[in-house]
Amino acid sequence: MFWTIPTLMTWTRIVAIPLIVGVFYLPWDMATRNLIATVMFVVFALTDWLDGYLARKLNQTSSFGAFLDPVADKFLVCASLLVLVHMNRADVFVALIIIGREIAISALREWMAQIGASKSVAVHMLGKLKTTVQMVAIPFLLFDGVLFGLIDTHFWGTLLIWAAAVLTVWSMVYYLQKALPDIRAHVR
Repeated sequence: MFWTIPTLMTWTRIVAIPLIVGVFYLPWDMATRNLIATVMFVVFALTDWLDGYLARKLNQTSSFGAFLDPVADKFLVCASLLVLVHMNRADVFVALIIIGREIAISALREWMAQIGASKSVAVHMLGKLKTTVQMVAIPFLLFDGVLFGLIDTHFWGTLLIWAAAVLTVWSMVYYLQKALPDIRAHVR
């Protein structure tokens, strides 16, 4: 089911990456670029929820969609983090923690699938919480201003991205602990 509506929506998150990065190379003032990048990120991030909802509602779930969805999320988050590091809005250490965890857990899930132990690293609420915090922190940092005259998005985005880093480590430890019995059984 390569060309279903949900799968096409997932592909939009991958296509969004050069668009969001490209906004910061346009000859507009920084506030305008920040706003456009923020709106784009939020719209594309919302497709994560919408594509899953539509896949279930339209009975268009597929193995390919289940594979592509988290890959698209990881690409969007990692690219956005790199932009934020480049613009000195996020600490490189936070980006390394989040990106490193995504690589490690993806590799762990692939290995667990190969040995028939996928259930030991199934998505957990802790991972979903980590993703939610990231998805709020990133647009705050992209906006990098005062929202509605009240919310200092740089301050709150920084606080939330560090919270996401803590949740990232916590969720990685959780997944590794869940996989440890299967790892021990297959490592010689």
